[in-house]
Amino acid sequence: MYPEASTFTTPSGNIKIQETDGILKTKNIRYASSKRYQLPVPVSLAEALTSVPDLTPVCPQHISPMLERMIEPTPIENFLVEESPQYLSVTFPKDVLSDEKLPVIVWIHGGSYEIGCGDLPTSNPVNWVKEQRLIVVSVSYRLGLFGFLGGYDERPANLGLFDIIEALKWIKSNISIFGGDSDNITLLGQSSGGDAVTHLMIAEGAERLFRRVIIQSAPLGLREKRQKMSAQFSRKTNLIKDDPDMMKMVDEYPKFRPSVFKYGLKAAMPFGLQYGFPPLSPENRIRKLWKDNAKKYDVLIGLNDEETAFYLRSSDSIRKYKGFGKRILDKTIRLTTEKIYGKPAEEFAASYAKAGGNVYLFRIFSRLETNTIGAAHCIDLPLLFGNKEAWKNAELLKGIPWPEVDNAGKKIRAIWADFARTGFVAENADKPEILKISRLSLG
Repeated sequence: MYPEASTFTTPSGNIKIQETDGILKTKNIRYASSKRYQLPVPVSLAEALTSVPDLTPVCPQHISPMLERMIEPTPIENFLVEESPQYLSVTFPKDVLSDEKLPVIVWIHGGSYEIGCGDLPTSNPVNWVKEQRLIVVSVSYRLGLFGFLGGYDERPANLGLFDIIEALKWIKSNISIFGGDSDNITLLGQSSGGDAVTHLMIAEGAERLFRRVIIQSAPLGLREKRQKMSAQFSRKTNLIKDDPDMMKMVDEYPKFRPSVFKYGLKAAMPFGLQYGFPPLSPENRIRKLWKDNAKKYDVLIGLNDEETAFYLRSSDSIRKYKGFGKRILDKTIRLTTEKIYGKPAEEFAASYAKAGGNVYLFRIFSRLETNTIGAAHCIDLPLLFGNKEAWKNAELLKGIPWPEVDNAGKKIRAIWADFARTGFVAENADKPEILKISRLSLG
């Protein structure tokens, strides 16, 4: 069953919307545009409404066979490949009152700064908006070669981050049209999206554009001492950077990817934010800036208990490893999860709290023996967004009955929504048994 299509009237013109059970969604509104390796140029709502694509725009990228298997197949006929993919979608209740100001959550998707987009079925927030009466804005931005490599030649660095900042400016200026509170905006990022959110807290130009952050599964353990790797990757891809065929570029850059043997785990995410280039400060100032800004933003940060099981405990690896081999695999998952996600999140939260910040730390566990993969990377997404139809064939949820996902998810969605409203998690909140969450003591 497809959502009913109609229009939503704004001072800038009519927006085509879809309606599902009293929830409205307007898709593919351009907030900025860009030329290759150039800063984004803001686009007004009135200007954006002159041309709204029917297909979902995405930055040029490869389809990941692992994501196809672990999460969902990609219906490529529903997407439009664009080198300037600066679009957003807004999901909001139909019956917003004229004087009502709803909390706003801005979804920053993950994908190693290389793949994905803001508007996917697996992150459709309709259920969340309906349950908790809030607004969710889903943002797409430049990725890979187009958004997260430069800085070491004429290509500027951090262009994807500049895109997100432009999206936040658009949201700050326009969200009241949809009933949103422009003074109560929470950024929600998962994986590399969580890494981006963490750095938006200290990015020049992002000040006063949001109030709170929710950081899920951010690979903060991969963020430091990347300069040599990034410079080498940039130099090698210089050969293809100006090819007029954007998909040819995407096809060719993998042969230049940095070596894990030379650069370690960080080479698994070769694209990323570049310190010392706008809008970010040099690496040796980053930690101090987080401390200096600790009282500006409420923070909810955490991870899934076995993040790297997503990569190391797929169906193929489960079949390979038995007995002693399985114990080695399990230990590897534990060590890599803590190194990339766990310890860095705990250190960030502790430092933030010591500097006087309001911060909560969470961890999501797996409690079912039938769940062969465990509390792996991305397991938080079906909990947060629901959408049984989108997740029904996901190998990630193999062995987990959907009612278990839905019951735990509703409780997590309520906790996350309360944090977005107030900046706090009630001590008596109804928490699912898979969630451990605590507020770190201040100063």
